[in-house]
Amino acid sequence: MKAPSSWRNTPLASRGIFLLAVFFVFASFGFVSDSTNMGRQLPLRFAVSVLLSGVFPACYAATGIALRGKFWKAFVPLFVLQFVCTGWLYNRLPPLPQLVQFNAAETAHLHSRLGFDGVATIISICLGYTGFVYVFISEGRRYLKTQTEKASLESEMAAAREVQRLMVPEDLPAIPGYAIECVYRPAAEVGGDFFQSIVLESGRTLVVIGDVSGKGLRAAMIVSMIVGILRTLSGFTEEPAEILTALNRRLCGRMHGGFATCLVVRLEEQGRLTLANAGHLPPYVNGVEMEFAGSLPLGMVQVAAYEQTNLSLDAGDQAVFLTDGVAEAQNAQGALFGFSCVEELLREGATARFVADAAQHHGQNDDLTVIRVTRDAVGRPGAVELLSE
Repeated sequence: MKAPSSWRNTPLASRGIFLLAVFFVFASFGFVSDSTNMGRQLPLRFAVSVLLSGVFPACYAATGIALRGKFWKAFVPLFVLQFVCTGWLYNRLPPLPQLVQFNAAETAHLHSRLGFDGVATIISICLGYTGFVYVFISEGRRYLKTQTEKASLESEMAAAREVQRLMVPEDLPAIPGYAIECVYRPAAEVGGDFFQSIVLESGRTLVVIGDVSGKGLRAAMIVSMIVGILRTLSGFTEEPAEILTALNRRLCGRMHGGFATCLVVRLEEQGRLTLANAGHLPPYVNGVEMEFAGSLPLGMVQVAAYEQTNLSLDAGDQAVFLTDGVAEAQNAQGALFGFSCVEELLREGATARFVADAAQHHGQNDDLTVIRVTRDAVGRPGAVELLSE
């Protein structure tokens, strides 16, 4: 059984001082007991009695904090051990017989012993409470420092969420000949998935989906960098392969050991799509996975090259782009949602939201992004759903 995180995270010095404080407070009982017995204990019995009075309560405190609700696992053996030790002490080192009359020397010894017990009791209690006060103050300061750091981190995370919110489109423009639906659900407060819809100078539209390795603030900052570079590059070239090649060159050496996958799709007239892939999952066309040549993710090799592939959609056809968080959703039993479930849903014509809901209900442990592009003669405005659950 592991100790609670608050106890494990407590500095070793504070833990040691706390247990010493418990020892000293309860060791005072040994001095009080000697006073009530009129100092009739042998020195060895007296010393062992004081030691046992402090050691066992310290052990009870330590095991109680460590085991919490299951403290009885240690309490019962410790209680039995304490009982055995007390019995051994009484049998091997019994107290001296009670005196009926005191002579001058015995009276002086009694006064000295009782005076020692009184002073020792005061010192022991003072040491114990001093230890408690020290731990209270030091842990109070540590708590305040932790709360300050937590507030600062939450402020940084809020800023990161705001940056990421600005990086993720809140709505998609109407694209002649297509209907687009997108669902984005980060696993943490900020995520590593990204998608963009960029209207090009030619009037065509670029749809980009990708996934940065890792999660949290670092992944969100890399996403922001990638989105900024993508929008800059789309002003110089409209070719998906060229965009990925240039993006890869700029990311190499700036990923801090990580990488990013990315799929760039250019939507053109008459249902024509031009795609280039950098290590991302292939799209699904009408529920069937599209064949794609293998490619390296972004940020790994400076000279990586990417190829373009063309795809034609007839009226009513659907192309779905998603991140691996969908298929890798895992339930409490460790079973993955799986690509077969994804394909089955897509073959049945499931919407992007339905696929995301199914994966999230199964057990989300990574960012989820699903984009569904449908060949539509009207070209309605795209729908975007941004959720953080």
